[in-house]
Amino acid sequence: QLQASGGGLVQAGDSLRLSCVASGRPFSAYTMGWFRQTPGKEREFVASINRSGSSTIYADSVKGRFTVSRDSAKNTVYLQMNSLKPEDTAIYYCAQANLGSLIYQESRSYTYWGQGTLVTVSS
Repeated sequence: QLQASGGGLVQAGDSLRLSCVASGRPFSAYTMGWFRQTPGKEREFVASINRSGSSTIYADSVKGRFTVSRDSAKNTVYLQMNSLKPEDTAIYYCAQANLGSLIYQESRSYTYWGQGTLVTVSS
């Protein structure tokens, strides 16, 4: 089970940190990812981090502004979002893969999904 939180309404230029707590499986064994979706659009990859945290990858649209990290002691993956823009407005989902050594950008590589948390950035 994945429980995402931390979304909210912010102004352009502000920061938010999303959290996703995982339970039910050994958190430290699996790659974690963040995706986002707006109405009428397909789910979009945001960031991925492997099980050890040694490898990360970001969508070009968020590179340099967002940082993904994980804390195995808390079974939690984070998405620190800085310099937010109105186009970052979306429902953000965390996801867990069935493997752990690599990082993945495709949604089909992830088996478990959280319920999503809404981020709204006003201009």
